Amino acid sequence: MACLSASSSSETTMFSLTKPTKHRLWIFYLFMAIHLTPMPVSAKQGSLKEVTDGNWEEILTGEWMIEFYAPWCPACQQLQPVWKEFADWGEDMGVNIAKVDVTEQPGLSGRFIITSLPTIYHCKDGVFRKYQGARTKDDFLSFVDEQKWTAVEPVSSWFGPSSFLMNSMSALFKLSMFIRRCHNYMTEKLGIPVWGSYVIFGLATLFSGLALGLLLVFIADFVFPSRRFSSPDYYQKKQTMEQARLIQRQEDEHEADGEEDDDEEEEEEDQDDVWRRRGSPEGRPEPKGQGFPDEALRKRVVANREEQEEDT
Repeated sequence: MACLSASSSSETTMFSLTKPTKHRLWIFYLFMAIHLTPMPVSAKQGSLKEVTDGNWEEILTGEWMIEFYAPWCPACQQLQPVWKEFADWGEDMGVNIAKVDVTEQPGLSGRFIITSLPTIYHCKDGVFRKYQGARTKDDFLSFVDEQKWTAVEPVSSWFGPSSFLMNSMSALFKLSMFIRRCHNYMTEKLGIPVWGSYVIFGLATLFSGLALGLLLVFIADFVFPSRRFSSPDYYQKKQTMEQARLIQRQEDEHEADGEEDDDEEEEEEDQDDVWRRRGSPEGRPEPKGQGFPDEALRKRVVANREEQEEDT
C-alpha cells in the first residue's frame, strides 16, 4: 500500500509539471502557424475607391483608372475580382483605381455617355481616354506602367465630363431617374394604376411647358422691351409715319390720274388721224345725231376733190 501511494503521488507530480509545458508548446505552435502560413491575397483597405456624383471632381486631378459597372451585368461580375486585384497595385504605381455603379449614379452615367458595360476610362489631370484593351490584370498594369494610354486619342473637350454639354446630359439623366422613382412610388406604394401615372406626368409636362414658355416671354420682354414702352414719342412717330404714307398714296394716285389723262389725249389724237385719213372736212367725226348719211358724206368728199382739181 505504501508503494502504491508513493507511485501515485509521483505520477501526479509529473502530470502537474508537464501540463504547463504542453500549454506553452501549443501556444508556440499556433504562433508559428499564424506567421508562417501564407495569407490569401485581398484588396488593401481603401485601395479601390468609389466615385459618386458628389465627389467625381476628385478624378480631375492625378491619374485614375475608373470602371463603370452595374451589379446585374454578367460581364461586370466577371471583371470584379480582376479589378480588385488590379486595385492592389494602384498604390504602388501611384494610380487611383475606382469604380462607379451606374444604377446608383445616373448623373455620372450621362456625364460620361455610358452606352455599354463595363466601360473603363483612364484619366490623367482631367484628360480622359477610353480603355479598349483586354480586361486582365497584366493588361491593366502594362497600360498604366508602360503609358500605353498616350497612344489613345483623348475625349474631345466638347464631350468632356466637365463641359456644359455633359453637365446638361447629367442633369437630364438625373431627371429621368427621378421620374422613374416617382413612377415606381406611385404605382407600388400608392397603388395608382400605370395609366394614371402616365396621365399625371403628361399633365405635369404640359403645365411645366406653359410655365417655362411664359417665363421665356417675360425674360425676352425684359431684355428686348417693346418700342411703345422704350420710346416716349412712339405714338407721335407712329402718327407721323401714317401721315407720310397717306401723302405718298395721294401723290401716287395723282400720278396715275395724270397718266390716264395722257392716255386719253393720245387716243383722241389717234382718232383724229384716222378721221383725217377718211377725209373728214373738219378732221374729226361729226357729233352724234348731226352727221350726214354715208351717201351724202361720199358725195361731199367727191365734191371737195373736184373743187381741188379745178383750183389746180
